[in-house]
Amino acid sequence: MERTKQNVDMEMKEVGGSLLELKKVNGQWGVVKDSSYNRRLDANTEIPFAWGQKIAGSDKGIGTMGNCAGGQTPWGTFLTCEENYDMFWGDKLRDGTVKPSWVEWHKFYPRPPEHYGWVVEVEPKTGKSKKLVSLGRCAHECAAVTKAKNGKVVAYTGDDTNDEHLYKFISDSDSSLERGKLYVANLDKGEWVSLSIEDQPKLKEKFKDQTEIQIYAREAAKLVGATPLARPEDIEFDPLTGNVLIALTNNKPKGNYHGSILKIMEAGGDHGSLKFKHDTFLAGGNKHGFASPDNMVFDRKGNLWFTTDIAGSEVGKKQYEGFGNNSLFVFLRSGPNAGKVIRVANAPMDAEFTGPCFAPDYKTLFLSVQHPGEESVVRERSTSKWPDGDVPRPAVVMLEGPLLDKIVEGKL
Repeated sequence: MERTKQNVDMEMKEVGGSLLELKKVNGQWGVVKDSSYNRRLDANTEIPFAWGQKIAGSDKGIGTMGNCAGGQTPWGTFLTCEENYDMFWGDKLRDGTVKPSWVEWHKFYPRPPEHYGWVVEVEPKTGKSKKLVSLGRCAHECAAVTKAKNGKVVAYTGDDTNDEHLYKFISDSDSSLERGKLYVANLDKGEWVSLSIEDQPKLKEKFKDQTEIQIYAREAAKLVGATPLARPEDIEFDPLTGNVLIALTNNKPKGNYHGSILKIMEAGGDHGSLKFKHDTFLAGGNKHGFASPDNMVFDRKGNLWFTTDIAGSEVGKKQYEGFGNNSLFVFLRSGPNAGKVIRVANAPMDAEFTGPCFAPDYKTLFLSVQHPGEESVVRERSTSKWPDGDVPRPAVVMLEGPLLDKIVEGKL
């Protein structure tokens, strides 16, 4: 079907993200509909680049889309990641090669692909936002923030694409992510390798300046020996050990269908270290009953809750036979069943769970249901009618009750 400007304009309002104030009244969570905090960032929102130079001729990008996971900062802002930006704008390599977009927005709005693929920092109470060029440009799935022993801020981020890389940014500041140094992981050497043009003769030879490296972080990473990984997605910090956990969803072209959760053990337990060891924290497959781990969250007992992301077209087929729908799992770290993986909830047909997040009292687990019925061809024969028996729609659900309480209290 031929694309029209009218359809694209509609789509531009449907991407991005919403900021909503939630409140619990009489035991029920709900949206505060008249809250001054409620707002949206979509494909029309102007967002400045937090950088000293223009990006593709501009000091701001128009819009944010393809947003995934993200993270929180110690100073109260949150980070949202522009993951699949290329489906909207395509992409452009440094040699000028153009990768066409899937939804062809560029036919009506010729915006540079270089304006997308960034981590966006947002102030939740005002909606003020900025694109963090410092963290590099790629298909960011998340940005997990902590502090080094010297107090400087550290952010870890993964590039959710086959054979792409794991990055770490060490800030010059204890309260900002705008300036610092970007590194990429070499697992064979157990090293965080600098992507600074001043540190790397190879990069100085190939790139004109640091801005170009930030824009083409993938190319720079490969030049300095970054380890290709199986779609690094969400990243969390283990509250029991301080280790860094990274969900590696899968790499099907290389025969890795079930994925794993990677563990990074920073030297000296310091997130500012440039040396580390690594191991598999948890492997996907028949032993544990899950495949393709994606988003993760820890509870106060150190139990690891995680969701899975088997492609809708492959659920129940071939290498994914027997795994069922995408689901929410928990890896128990305490209690009578410590060491076991438990399936807690199944997603609707052709959907995946994303963004697990606990309320402060750990009595509620918020969970998003993403793209139910995504394999549907026509509305009348939708593969899912979740949540209300009509057209399938994404939504946020809340898990509460005795089972959740028992797990969080370490009694399961």
